[in-house]
Amino acid sequence: MPCVSLRSIIKYPRAVLRTILVVANNIYCVPTYLVWMFLLLPLRKVHETYYYRIEGILFHWLLANVSMWSWTAGYEVVEMGDDITTAFDKRTLVLANHQSTSDVPLLMAAFNAKKGILPNIMWIMDRLFKYTNFGAVSLVHQDFFIASGKKNREKSLQQLKSHIQKCYVPRKRKWMVLFPEGGFLRKRKEVSQRFAEKNNLPVLNNVTLPRVGAMKAIMDMLGAPTDMNVCASSASTTCSTAQSHVGCGSTVAQDAAKQSDSNSSTIITSKAINKDDDDCDTCKDASYAMLNGQSGGCLEYVLDITVAYPQGTPLDLPNIVHGMRDPCQTFLFYKLYHSSEVPRESESLTQWLYNRFYEKEKLLEEFYRTGSWPASCCTIPPTVVHQDLLRFLLIHLFFITSTYVHLQLILMLIQYTNVMYVYMLS
Repeated sequence: MPCVSLRSIIKYPRAVLRTILVVANNIYCVPTYLVWMFLLLPLRKVHETYYYRIEGILFHWLLANVSMWSWTAGYEVVEMGDDITTAFDKRTLVLANHQSTSDVPLLMAAFNAKKGILPNIMWIMDRLFKYTNFGAVSLVHQDFFIASGKKNREKSLQQLKSHIQKCYVPRKRKWMVLFPEGGFLRKRKEVSQRFAEKNNLPVLNNVTLPRVGAMKAIMDMLGAPTDMNVCASSASTTCSTAQSHVGCGSTVAQDAAKQSDSNSSTIITSKAINKDDDDCDTCKDASYAMLNGQSGGCLEYVLDITVAYPQGTPLDLPNIVHGMRDPCQTFLFYKLYHSSEVPRESESLTQWLYNRFYEKEKLLEEFYRTGSWPASCCTIPPTVVHQDLLRFLLIHLFFITSTYVHLQLILMLIQYTNVMYVYMLS
């Protein structure tokens, strides 16, 4: 009882202190990142590859700070499912269900502990995010801001394809994160259920029916071509390497996919697809797997992540900032597919993506009901993602020191300007 009382007493002061620290963290980290990238602009003219390599490191360190917010609040991330280590340095499309504003920080926390992912990642996010404090960082990093709504659909998908060709491939990005639902569960659930009822599709409660347009555009640009063997050698090598893990040789993943496809008696018809506001009917260009004369542009994997919160009650960004909610664990369930398993044709791709979300619905329903996951689907048992406190402290020291140096430079510039002004007046 005394412990409970003490926890209640310090809960609010702790929340205030955490909020102040997070605000301060933004103040000395985000501008420092932007100043460094401005100061290094001459390097971009001389050697663009080195410039973006440095940018990737600084971007990773920024996201590591965000990872610290959830970790220090006691919000752990637990991973399970397929072994995804073979995809760390490969072009991979990440698909995740979207429940709240905490999804992205918790994915950052999971990716932060893995070598080489965050420096070379591209996030696809709503364009409103562009106007937040982190929006400028995402612009420099060349993430993609997508506009929602039927009237913006065609233009946004063409812009995405252009962005992949001009930014994602030349920068040698690896992972690309997409939330196919196109919004938070609480906002899209009712619309999704109405669409499902109207088109004789399963009515989902824990996820919503995905929108296919963005994924179709990505597959058109980066999917392994069906009429040429641009990626054949690298794919076969990857398959043999990953045979003991997932992808081409994963019995568990393939059996689960086959079971899902066979168990789903609902077929997505062309009529239903055409009613979906985000179908990519205009994305039927020829394969762009060989972008800019390079054959390394193909996707090798599609990573399907099911995000599950305790009792189905998601965290949100304010929780992560002030930490007033009790410590808990958020689960990430991984299923890894080789890109050759993903169909390219519009109707087949829609059916494939819908099946993945039917699987998510069953997984989440079972998890919320029993508190456990099917053991037969887990190559990797539930494992808590561990963070490195010393690394966090060193990163903070770098940003604080950089902020001090930049402020001194600005003050020197102001002083020099004043001296020159006085000299000219005299």
